[in-house]
Amino acid sequence: MIVSFSIENWMSFRELTCFSMVASRERQHGGRVSQVAKYNTRILPIAAIYGGNASGKTNFFKALSFVKSLVLRGTSPDSLIPVDTYRLDSDNIDRPSRFKLELLIDEIIYEISFAVTRKVVVEEKLVQITSTSEKILYNRHKDTPNFHPSLDKDQFLHFAFKGTRENQLFLTNSVSQNVGVFRAVYDWFKDTLELIAPDSRFEPFEQFFDEAHPLYSSMNEMLSQLDTGISHLGGEAIPFENIPFTESFKSKLQEDIKEGMTVRFLALPINERFIITRKAGGLVAKKLIAFHTRSDGSEAKFDISQESDGSQRVIDMLPAFLEISATNSPKVYIIDEVDRSLHSLLTRQLIEAYLANCSKEGRTQLLVTTHDVLLMDQELLRRDEMWVVQRNRKGISELISFAEYKDIRYDKDIRKSYLQGRLGGVPRILLRGAMANREGGN
Repeated sequence: MIVSFSIENWMSFRELTCFSMVASRERQHGGRVSQVAKYNTRILPIAAIYGGNASGKTNFFKALSFVKSLVLRGTSPDSLIPVDTYRLDSDNIDRPSRFKLELLIDEIIYEISFAVTRKVVVEEKLVQITSTSEKILYNRHKDTPNFHPSLDKDQFLHFAFKGTRENQLFLTNSVSQNVGVFRAVYDWFKDTLELIAPDSRFEPFEQFFDEAHPLYSSMNEMLSQLDTGISHLGGEAIPFENIPFTESFKSKLQEDIKEGMTVRFLALPINERFIITRKAGGLVAKKLIAFHTRSDGSEAKFDISQESDGSQRVIDMLPAFLEISATNSPKVYIIDEVDRSLHSLLTRQLIEAYLANCSKEGRTQLLVTTHDVLLMDQELLRRDEMWVVQRNRKGISELISFAEYKDIRYDKDIRKSYLQGRLGGVPRILLRGAMANREGGN
């Protein structure tokens, strides 16, 4: 779980900006808040970030995406670190961008932080936090690792650090060198954190092909409940040569896919989804198909590309919502613009279904950015689960929790106050004034 996340000098976030998933003393919806007895703390299962267009919501999402990419994929030799600093102040262009995450991993809280420029990792630190103290596993300052005394005698750790490039995180290189002591943190980014952008697809759509999958029935049942018009999804076998890929790509698949291996593909721009498996030496292909019920009870088949944008968005996100609702694995999903192409009531139903399965023992999280003010409802979300991003006239984004507003009571119509501009995060629309000036000049 994410305990907290801080950024500084990243895109529109010039100043140090702190985001926390630690629950306040608020009692509302307390039964679904995760309790971590070891640390005597409670961690929220959900957060919704609101804000006007260009306020910085997506920049916040991109910050987490950048951190994940830098940890897992790192950088190539002699390449620049793809950090994006605040550009509206020349003093910040060469100043390091800073990131810090506190994570609950296997009931242990770790803090990973680093500062980077386009060329080098300036600082990097990994801390294991106990209930009473902090254990700094390493504290890197450029070419010095500063290991904890319990690790400093490990000569292989020093060897791995010497092989770490100046444009590379030590965490990334240590795992590539088979150092196991920091592996849990790396694996959290690889296996736990899932980010879904507005134009991206949740990858494991092949669950809809497999009737034996434990979520197959639930997914198809929800599709019909969400008024998509789809009765169920399934796979249709097609000849491999009919797949809409280039001949060179098909040849590559012939080489790369080994016996028993199954791979998934999304064919753009037609948005068709395929799985390809090698069986008995040959490649077998299936395409995801939507089935609709005719008036006489028979079924009609539709390609996914023939479905509405909203239905396609549901198909892409439903496995993610059901996975975090039905599994005990500590997954963290972050969805940018969760309401893209979805009706407000449909988005709310997906979130309600997730929250209904949250408990004090749960370790899943859902973070969303949204424009949908109908989700700004204290019957759905706690005040400390709602955040707003606002951008000032210098283009600097600020992130504020609704819990910081002391005058917001638990029974207050928070949506009305937000739309009136009392809580920030709404666009400063200048159109009316501009039109008045134009009319006055005619």
